[in-house]
Amino acid sequence: MSRELFWFGVVGMTAMLVHLACVALILVPLGLDPLLANLFAFLLAFQVSHVGHRRLTFGHHEAPVARSRVRFFGVALTSFVVNELMYWALLRFTPLDYRIALGIVLIAVAALTFVIARAWAFAPQEVE
Repeated sequence: MSRELFWFGVVGMTAMLVHLACVALILVPLGLDPLLANLFAFLLAFQVSHVGHRRLTFGHHEAPVARSRVRFFGVALTSFVVNELMYWALLRFTPLDYRIALGIVLIAVAALTFVIARAWAFAPQEVE
């Protein structure tokens, strides 16, 4: 599992950098609204994330490509919603500094994403 955690971190950071670079260096400078740019960047970063996790993090699971793509997209969207809700709740109901609250949220959501991706999105082919 330590190998999986290592690659999960590497792939996650790579996808995050692709997302950030896409918004900050390409789409917004070209005149796209930041919120719309964020959507396009999320979709591109998702591709990087899925391919990386499928090949590097969970490649030994041999999950079917189409199934893992759909499932991991669901995991990614769910993680985003959980991220927003947790961050809102910590900012609204605790005295935590926004940076501390964000750090807590990012760690918790990354752990949740890893567990769900490993157990479900990239699970080996089910025997029918």
